[in-house]
Amino acid sequence: MLKNDLFLKALKGETVQRPPVWMMRQAGRYLPEFRALRDKYDFFTRCETPELAAEITVQPIRRIAPDAAILFSDILVVPRAMGIHVELKDNLGPIIPDPIRTMEQVNQVFVPDVNETLGYVFDAIKLTKEMLNDEVPLIGFAGSPWTIFCYAVEGKGSKSFDTAKGFCFSNPVAAHTLLQKITDTTILYLKEKVKAGVNAVQIFDSWGGMLSPVDYQEFSWKYINQIIDALAEVTPVIVFGKGCWFALGEMGKSKASALGVDWTCTPRNARYLSGGNITLQGNFDPSRLLSPIPTIKKMVHEMIDEFGKDKYIVNLGHGILPNIPVDHAKAFIDAVKEYGN
Repeated sequence: MLKNDLFLKALKGETVQRPPVWMMRQAGRYLPEFRALRDKYDFFTRCETPELAAEITVQPIRRIAPDAAILFSDILVVPRAMGIHVELKDNLGPIIPDPIRTMEQVNQVFVPDVNETLGYVFDAIKLTKEMLNDEVPLIGFAGSPWTIFCYAVEGKGSKSFDTAKGFCFSNPVAAHTLLQKITDTTILYLKEKVKAGVNAVQIFDSWGGMLSPVDYQEFSWKYINQIIDALAEVTPVIVFGKGCWFALGEMGKSKASALGVDWTCTPRNARYLSGGNITLQGNFDPSRLLSPIPTIKKMVHEMIDEFGKDKYIVNLGHGILPNIPVDHAKAFIDAVKEYGN
């Protein structure tokens, strides 16, 4: 039994004394203890060594005490397992030296045996669960098929992902074939994460907002919804689509337990657009954590007032930035814990 199950209660829509809080990318670069490990081990070594991944996952639990842990990993472990070569370069982000631009290349991508290719993730989950000792729930995650596709086709990060979009529009059969392979792999991967012990999963659709509402339905949501349908019976599923406020209505009709919202959508609009019945998560602007601590606390309380304390998980509207002082991150968490006192 979890000592703190506020997060799971919110996912079920139960009445709570205060909403739960965690932060996207909370196991990360703003923490000095994380940076110490980063200086010693390269990125994929940290992801692929269960002891390191587990240690990084629990660092923020010790330091700022959020209501949930999220496993340290990366969305790009999935394409790597599918035979797509991925490199991570400091200050450049992910690089795929041989981006996918043809049907022949799509045919070479395979749906792997996830236990063989991603077993280190499941080992990290088991180790993390031991270290957490039932203090808080553990979240597992994956990138949305569209977001993984963007990197695989573009070959790197982009402000607009025009190459990835162009591939969809000029070669839709190849695009849908690749998206389906990513979807099938992601379902297998997340199901194994649940078996290994995660208490919920989140799908990150970081680049969904690059698509028009019509194209979003065809190239992103259709595949996310397959994942939700496959996972909803075994675990709560959170969907976070950055810039995807236009799809909240469709998302709200799905079997997802919660929807993440970025900071460009007001709480009132998010409730209205999502149909008003589903748990929402978000949506503090990460840059706002650079405000003075009294301002952070005041704004967090106002945000909770606007969303309402029930069917709500306090979070940022995207990942925490590397330059946020630790005491400001802690003030964000503490503000939620002090709510209503």
